Amino acid sequence: MVPAMTAPPTAQVHDCDLIARSRTHPEAFAALFDRYSGMLYRYVSRRLGPEVAEDLVGETFLTAFARRKHYDLAYADARPWLFGIATKLVSRHRRTEAARYRALQRSTVEDTVDSPANRVAAEVTARASRPALVRALAVLSARDRDVLLLIAWSDLSYEEVARALGIPVGTVRSRLNRARRKVRAELSDTNPMREEA
Repeated sequence: MVPAMTAPPTAQVHDCDLIARSRTHPEAFAALFDRYSGMLYRYVSRRLGPEVAEDLVGETFLTAFARRKHYDLAYADARPWLFGIATKLVSRHRRTEAARYRALQRSTVEDTVDSPANRVAAEVTARASRPALVRALAVLSARDRDVLLLIAWSDLSYEEVARALGIPVGTVRSRLNRARRKVRAELSDTNPMREEA
């Protein structure tokens, strides 16, 4: 007996193909939501808090769905496009973001870490670093903060951030460099492992 041939595993359909299909079959767009809603939720939640994140992610997909006919199908990956929409929507909530940073400066650290020793070390480090980091993020210009957080929290490349924000790659590099310099300067006095004299 000849063993039955099994079909090779199907490769994941590119985002651009889903968007193209959704132009005539709108239900195909749901696959993008399934792929990226969690990622977008984490990004927005970090910036604005979980209270706003769910609504903003929903608004991101509604906006993307409405604009899908204008999506450039030459780009296989829709993440930069979706993160760009989300970042523009976040900009409408700058006051909420600033209030969140102020609240984080006052809050305690509640992250879980594997062992008691690691938990203590992580809590000491986080407690010492959090106010300075939050201060540093709060003093960045909105444009610099958008670039820094898209790189740090969304794992986008420089080119993808440029596409998401509609700016040249050189501008991404200069904004990121400026943001990193300011954050480093703000954190320069924060070394939780340094012993007090």
